[in-house]
Parts: sequence; C-alpha cells; structure tokens
Amino acid sequence: MNSAPQSDPVALQLAEDILRHIYGEDLKGCTVSLESVASIITRGISQQQRGASDLLNLYEKLVEALHLLSSPPDEGKTSDPAEWQKFLSQRLDSIHALTTKAMETTARVRPKKDS
Repeated sequence: MNSAPQSDPVALQLAEDILRHIYGEDLKGCTVSLESVASIITRGISQQQRGASDLLNLYEKLVEALHLLSSPPDEGKTSDPAEWQKFLSQRLDSIHALTTKAMETTARVRPKKDS
C-alpha cells in the first residue's frame, strides 16, 4: 500500500500542461516532478475554495439576518407611531450595518482591478 498522498488528477493534468507549455511536448530538460507542481496547484485551488466557502457562509448569515430583520414585530408590541418610527429606524440601521460589513468584506477578497 502506498503511504504517499495521492495528487489531485486535475492538478496533475494542469501541472503537465504547464510543464509541456514551458518545456515542450517531450518535457526535455524538465527537472521538476509533476507531483511537486501539482501540489502547488492544489494548495492554490484549496485556498481559493476556502475563500469561496467563507464568502458563501457570510452570504448565508447575511440572508438569515436580513430575513429576521424583515419580519414584523409581535402583534401589539408597537402601536404608537413614534414607537413604529423608532422600531423601523433601528431595523434600517441594522440592515445598513450588515450590508456595509458584507460589502467591506467582499471588497477585501475581491481581486483588484487594474486602473
């Protein structure tokens, strides 16, 4: 049984494609292994996937929070117009804070555009 970790087949294929592009079809002169290049590719892909997963988790939490904030208060809890105004103002402030935080977070992970 082989104890060495198996490389991702997609990463191996990408590594081979890259090395063939650099060294030609016969890979003559190539001194690195496909597995070493594939491991670099795998790490990059894994990092990208973790970032995407983190963003998806953020999105799910944001939607859940917005859903809770958009639900009406318990019946009879607010009957005075001033109370309604305060209630709605607090909800809007919370929504604004959540969306601002989400926009700041996504801006940090979004690739920078060349000017």
